[in-house]
Amino acid sequence: MASSNKKYKRNNQTSILFDSEDLFDPHEEPAATPAAQQQEAAGDQWAMHFASFGSGSSGNCAFLGNERQGILIDAGIDPKLVFEDLAHNGIKPENIKGIILTHDHADHIRYAYRIVRKYKHISIYCTPRLLTGMLRHHNVASRIKDYHVAIYKEIPFHISGMTLTAFDTSHDGADNMGFMIEGGGHKFVVTTDTGIITPRADHYMRQAEYLMIESNYDRRMLDSGHYPEYLKNRVRGEKGHLDNVVAAEYVRSICSKHLKYVLLCHLSKDNNTPEIALRTMRKALNLAGMTVGDASNSVEERDRDVQLYALPRFVTSSWFVF
Repeated sequence: MASSNKKYKRNNQTSILFDSEDLFDPHEEPAATPAAQQQEAAGDQWAMHFASFGSGSSGNCAFLGNERQGILIDAGIDPKLVFEDLAHNGIKPENIKGIILTHDHADHIRYAYRIVRKYKHISIYCTPRLLTGMLRHHNVASRIKDYHVAIYKEIPFHISGMTLTAFDTSHDGADNMGFMIEGGGHKFVVTTDTGIITPRADHYMRQAEYLMIESNYDRRMLDSGHYPEYLKNRVRGEKGHLDNVVAAEYVRSICSKHLKYVLLCHLSKDNNTPEIALRTMRKALNLAGMTVGDASNSVEERDRDVQLYALPRFVTSSWFVF
């Protein structure tokens, strides 16, 4: 490719190429668009419950399961707060069956050992490479290995009545992955901390009914912000984070009648705002012909084609029942 000053996010195997200058302007208000076709009625299934206890570089942790039991996705939030919020929603510590880890950065693994040391029935599910990264790069007790269950990318495993498949993402951790989580007839996919959409991430994200996707930064804010240039380059890089526009254009390219929720995660405190991230994604979905709700489950919003929500950085999200 001829050199230029444009910035691209490329997925070579699937020919996904996004130029964040040539896409829509996220700072413009979206125009009204026609509604998409009605989604097919769901078959027999159990309800999937989801809540995030914090999302961003200050800490990440979420619950996914049913009304009785489930798993934690990452362990970067104070467990006292996590288990208090779980208790408020009827989930006891003994009903958390495992922790899955997306990568070894501190904001995702900081409290993993504290949790399993207190609640010894909980196992940590991650690849051996990720565990090695935790032990080498962080102040984690070696006894965490006693609670480790080895998983491998693209090989399904089972926890709490759900089938999980890890897939490759592109970040600068020791090992980096997203997850397809299937249960009760639903498909929930989490893809966080990735500079590009990898071919395998693309494969699983296209199947999602409920998509938790990173929308980390607004390019204008990053470019004009206070970060030193080396850090800006890290964020923009292929092993960094996803630009709002790139995330939005990707979702626009894959959205279909089976996509029901888009949950934006890992928004930057310094280089983004929920309003900008939501407006950018909403406009992309509108351009794809989708009507977009605010995930409030109000009478006015519940019949939209897709629900859109930005996970809060410091507090617990809404408790979703899918």
